[in-house]
Amino acid sequence: MTVEQNVLQPGGAAKHQQTFLNQLREITGINDIQVLQQALKDSNGNLELAVAFLTAKNAKVPQLEEATYYQTALPGNDRYISVGSQADTNVIDLTGDDKDDLQRAIALSLEESNRAFRETGITDEEQAISRVLEASIAENKASLKRTHPEVWSDSPNPYDRKRQDNCPVGLKNVGNTCWFSAVIQSLFNLLEFRRLVLNFNPPANAQDLPRNQKEHRNLPFMRELRYLFALLVGSKRKYVDPSRAVEILKDAFKSNDSQQQDVSEFTHKLLDWLEDAFQIKAEEERDGEKPKNPMVELFYGRFLAVGVLEGKKFENTEMFGQYPLQVNGFKDLHECLEAAMIEGEIESLHSENSAKSGQEHWFTELPPVLTFELSRFEFNQALGRPEKIHNKLEFPPILYLDRYMHKNREITRIKRDEIKRLKEYLTVLQQRLERYLSYGSGPKRFPLVDVLQYALEFASSKPVCTSPVDDLGASAPASGTLPAQTSPSTIEQQGPSSSDVPSTSPVQRSVIHKPFTQSRIPPDLPMHPAPRHITEEELSVLEGCLHRWRTEVENDTRDLQESISRIHRTIELMYSDKTMVQVPYRLHAVLVHEGQANAGHYWAYIYDHNQNRWMKYNDISVTKSTWEELERDSFGGYRNASAYCLMYINDKEQYLIQEEFNKETGQILVGMDTLPSDLRDYVKEDNKRFEKELEEWDAELAQKAQQEKLLSQIPRAPAPSPAPVQAGEPEYLEQPSRTDLSKHLKEDSVQAINKALAEQEDRGPEAIMDTAIKLEYTRLLKLAQEDPPPECDYRLRHAIVYFIQNQAPKKIIERTLLEQFGDHNLSFDERCRNIMKVAQAKLEMIKPDEVNMEEYEKWHQDYRNFRETTMFLMVGLEFFQKKSYMEALLYLIYAYQNNKELLSKGPYRGHDEELISHYRRECLLKLNEHAAALFESGDDQEVNNGLIIMNELIVPCLPLLLVDEMEEKDIVAVEDMRNRWCSYLGQEMEPNLQEKLTDFLPKLLDCSTEIKGFNDPPKLPSYSTHELCERYARIMLSLSRTPADGR
Repeated sequence: MTVEQNVLQPGGAAKHQQTFLNQLREITGINDIQVLQQALKDSNGNLELAVAFLTAKNAKVPQLEEATYYQTALPGNDRYISVGSQADTNVIDLTGDDKDDLQRAIALSLEESNRAFRETGITDEEQAISRVLEASIAENKASLKRTHPEVWSDSPNPYDRKRQDNCPVGLKNVGNTCWFSAVIQSLFNLLEFRRLVLNFNPPANAQDLPRNQKEHRNLPFMRELRYLFALLVGSKRKYVDPSRAVEILKDAFKSNDSQQQDVSEFTHKLLDWLEDAFQIKAEEERDGEKPKNPMVELFYGRFLAVGVLEGKKFENTEMFGQYPLQVNGFKDLHECLEAAMIEGEIESLHSENSAKSGQEHWFTELPPVLTFELSRFEFNQALGRPEKIHNKLEFPPILYLDRYMHKNREITRIKRDEIKRLKEYLTVLQQRLERYLSYGSGPKRFPLVDVLQYALEFASSKPVCTSPVDDLGASAPASGTLPAQTSPSTIEQQGPSSSDVPSTSPVQRSVIHKPFTQSRIPPDLPMHPAPRHITEEELSVLEGCLHRWRTEVENDTRDLQESISRIHRTIELMYSDKTMVQVPYRLHAVLVHEGQANAGHYWAYIYDHNQNRWMKYNDISVTKSTWEELERDSFGGYRNASAYCLMYINDKEQYLIQEEFNKETGQILVGMDTLPSDLRDYVKEDNKRFEKELEEWDAELAQKAQQEKLLSQIPRAPAPSPAPVQAGEPEYLEQPSRTDLSKHLKEDSVQAINKALAEQEDRGPEAIMDTAIKLEYTRLLKLAQEDPPPECDYRLRHAIVYFIQNQAPKKIIERTLLEQFGDHNLSFDERCRNIMKVAQAKLEMIKPDEVNMEEYEKWHQDYRNFRETTMFLMVGLEFFQKKSYMEALLYLIYAYQNNKELLSKGPYRGHDEELISHYRRECLLKLNEHAAALFESGDDQEVNNGLIIMNELIVPCLPLLLVDEMEEKDIVAVEDMRNRWCSYLGQEMEPNLQEKLTDFLPKLLDCSTEIKGFNDPPKLPSYSTHELCERYARIMLSLSRTPADGR
């Protein structure tokens, strides 16, 4: 049973009234207790109606087309979600003073609510959730009809969707359901909860069900949740699809509204549904005893509320599930808890005949799994909409709850009083310290120790007997004049020369300033101000006083700082004694929200208790993480991401996270062995379907490879040819006209042959060829060993330079040189033709076991990829410099991806990764600015064009920037782009723009690092080696002449 259900039973409303009043005060900002009590009374204890009444009465009147906002009826839940609503013919105006209208509105609302519950058995909360779930399903179906399916569709290659080893399985986002993934993964990784779900057996009399709407919903949902958990345990897929579970939730309710789900609501209701499902089973199995519900025992605790209400003391025990905590105004979790456990004037709790109100909460029974809801949303009365609180809030990995336990009530009260006394004393000390550190009575204040030091320096400076103005004037040329602002006394000293030339002349005005700009400072003039007259006796007394005062101030300041540090330390250690660290709770999961109040993305950090490390569950992506990353994303204050839910588990209850053991062998059960037989069969069937996908893909690839092999053999049919082409000749030597690389290599080969002939003119063709090959290799080796500037990349000139730098096997290099000299382009004269024939003969003599042709082809394929990457980079940079950012982006994307693959094989396989990363990032930022400018224009066509740029170009590229979290600049760039669009949420705009923005933002804020599909690579022009080297040098030189823009 939830807190709300417990409280609102007969007699429970008055008992829990103070808690509801506090919630209403937090939500609405109204402090008048009578107004709040009247609203709660008129709404019949319904928190939702009370909030609606109070906000309608106090908020500004919204536009007709604006969304209305409501507060969910969860206990202590301060979150709002926006629900777009159409105009209703039965609307009652609540903005006037007519009380009859107000009463009719409340009565109508209650009547509608009661009628709906009688007809369907569904509460208003559940109907609100159903609206959200329908939105998720609708979004999923709509996504199948998108014009850009590459952003949302699965990879066609099933190996991209294959689970790696025992990596945890992700959950597919089927349309605004990242909230579902975050909550389900957090619960699934609680091994005890997982066992409860997997081993749940539907009631034996399930055929007789459903007896009501709840049972009709709960049992099918439990069935699908079991299937989903089983797939998360044993699937061979990288991620699984939760659509069927979401569909059941959606089908349980009927609604037409659509909004993204609020996670705290979902978690709350999910536990309710599971509780109901287990309750059905528990009632069936009971033997006259009160049935035990495992969900209640796992997630629900009790606290004792002790207080005074209007002078009357009360004490009652209440049940709680998720415990709500306010974030605003607190720096850490303990401060939030202290504020939540004490409400009102706590002094009145221990005094007699007090009319003040206040209460304390004390935990009497803590659940094994303790969940805190962090209220990071508040309602802005002026704007009439919810806003997110981005304040930083720290929380520890181990939380000791002893100070909040009822059994420690007396000692905690003593410690709280002591802390209060220390904080009051601390405030006094800090005020005293501030007077020392900010001394003075004017707007500018300085540390007193510095003031005394400055005074000492002034007094100790060399005395001067003349005015600084007099000395300055004395150094001016005789013909100089004084400015109009000069003091009368100075004019008298200057004499009549000051009136020789009219001061209104522009020419003379420039002459006037010459003494100030051109005169030299006399060598005896001090650099700093100094006393005019001071005697040795005066200076001695003054220096003695200032030295003494400065020492006293330093000592006082140090004493104050040490006292403040001691008090801080005392407060920190107040609850560290052995008696107050007996109830440890370990952080199990942190659910994070990024975005604003009405749009955003959810993911979870979950602790792997077996591997002792944090994991990040972000929809289909599951990656290793660290506490440092969790802090950055969860504490808040750093960006738009922050924790909204913390799940702690009792560190002494090891059964919560312990693996299951085989009762007979004692061995740990893992994977499929943990599943009941029916679920094991279910997972096996799904794995068979996936294996069939893999087999079909392999068969398709094999068929394509066979076809390509057959096609490749057609041109090599025997035919008379004066210069047969070697079968192993690289593709970049086999261009149709052989006018590109072959022509370039021909010139190199001829030069080597001529040098060899000059050295050994009387030798035969074989000796000359050997000498020519050695000369060519020596030349290329020298190029490979040089350290050229960035614009001169010798790897582009010859494959062997690339091979040498990357330590290719000697046999690969030798065969490549033989093929160079065996090229038929050398048949233009008799000498070269003879050498060509010798080279071809040697190639034919090479045995298959001497050169691994598969390895040979891989090296040459890598070189082809290197040249292709160079062309992608070069063309992309050329477009970038022309400010054609859309054209540049795709080239730079493929340059980066290809280059990264090359660099994974060796540091000299590709280009400077930082260079490509910089321009790829700049391209995205420029396009984002352009798209944002189009959106801000408000013109329909331009807005659509801006969103097309975002959806087609930027959103698909964000995972590429996020996949490597070590690249801080890329992460910052993504945050900048997201923040730009999130900033629009707080601005007034047309309803159609708001709708488009709300639809677009979840895609932009999706933090998944799963690489989506892209368009085919852009076609590259054909360049000769000479052209490629020349254009590459030109673009790299132009980059060295332009600012690096932070690169």
